[in-house]
Amino acid sequence: MKAMMVGGTASGAGKSWMTAAICAWLHRRGVRVAPFKAQNMSNNSFPCAGGGEIGRAQVAQAEACGLEPTVDMNPILLKPTGEAGSQVIVQGQVWKNLTAREYYENYEFLSSKVDDSYRRLAAQYDFIVMEGAGSVAELNLRRTDLVNLGLAQKFNAPVLLVGDIDRGGIFASIYGTLALLPPEEATLVRAFAVNRFRGDPSLFTSGVTILEEKTSKPCLGVFPYAMDIHLDEEDGMSADRWRPRPEGAPSIAILAFPRISNVTDFRLFPWASWIERPASRAFDVVILPGTKNTIADLEWMKAQGLDRWVREQNANGALIIGVCGGYQMLGERVEDPHQMESSLGASDGLGLLAGTTRLLRDKVTHRVEARSPHGEIFGAYEIHMGETVTAAASSPFAYVNGQPEGACANRCVGTYLHGAFEHPGVVEEWLGFRPPPVPEKQRSYDQLAEWFEASADVPLFERLFL
Repeated sequence: MKAMMVGGTASGAGKSWMTAAICAWLHRRGVRVAPFKAQNMSNNSFPCAGGGEIGRAQVAQAEACGLEPTVDMNPILLKPTGEAGSQVIVQGQVWKNLTAREYYENYEFLSSKVDDSYRRLAAQYDFIVMEGAGSVAELNLRRTDLVNLGLAQKFNAPVLLVGDIDRGGIFASIYGTLALLPPEEATLVRAFAVNRFRGDPSLFTSGVTILEEKTSKPCLGVFPYAMDIHLDEEDGMSADRWRPRPEGAPSIAILAFPRISNVTDFRLFPWASWIERPASRAFDVVILPGTKNTIADLEWMKAQGLDRWVREQNANGALIIGVCGGYQMLGERVEDPHQMESSLGASDGLGLLAGTTRLLRDKVTHRVEARSPHGEIFGAYEIHMGETVTAAASSPFAYVNGQPEGACANRCVGTYLHGAFEHPGVVEEWLGFRPPPVPEKQRSYDQLAEWFEASADVPLFERLFL
């Protein structure tokens, strides 16, 4: 078994993207390859078929490898619940809610879990593509490094350093990152890649020469900004993915909660307006998305005046849709007696649906097959700690295993089914509009492999990493 690591000069440099591209490219060449990210921080997760949840980026990377994702591909997932703490998911299961200080105090335990997962993957596959986190030069975190060069050093994995030229400062970011590393870690970095170049890459030939001279490292390639390749977003909806509203499509507003989760639910609505405060215009549809902290984001809504605004939109004819945490907010009250997400304990909901939610200690994470009221069969998944009891007068959103799920009344729709609105038939049933098709995922992974092949120095890659 061989391995490599894709490290970055900063968060958002394109590590997840590059990792998925390398996975897709190797898979097309017949390599039995798997992704691995020891520690991820994201509220966008997905349940594995065998149980447990991992970050969306590792799901996409697994799919690029032609694999079903497993919890060993992302053994530690941090789901922020606020400014200072996170729910810690270890090998797919909720472990504890910890502050940052408490998290690092558990380094030895967490490191052992990372090692266990890596070794299980290594026993099954010929090649592992590891993804780092943030910058590989986070000097204050070296002692408790679970995911960057300390891990690469432990498993003798050569590193590709990725820098983002689109945000500017590419010379400082690549040279500065390498200059900050101690010699034993700097030698792990075998090459660098210039990512997200707009325009003719040959215009940066002199820049590549300068960087190679300054760093004494070769450049794997100058990779273009790929606007037409669509992958599930890791942390949020990118403004670069916004598209004009198609003819006949409803106007849609989505509340941009501070602790928003699973934004991939709305990948079919790239024309939607993401709002943080009341807008003066009327919308056809208003969506309350999922959140990692329902009560805290409900209180945020009230502070912004968005609770009144949502009620006014509904009174003026808008369809209100709540998914997971958003569904919980539409009811009369949300209670958190065990303080699983918030120390606030409880909060009054919007009262648009008759029902209450109680957050429980155990977390639901599984995939389901559902049927809409009009007979549309669709796949979805649940990730929540709440149990919602609604009034008998409401009608269900869907049926799962023959049992009613969710609630609908008074032009309000609530459901725990993440992914439901990723199905065009479900969208058409509830919104009266069939959204334009989006590229099939496999086509996107094929494009990723082609993107890598076209820009990488393949013989250099083979010599340094394979």
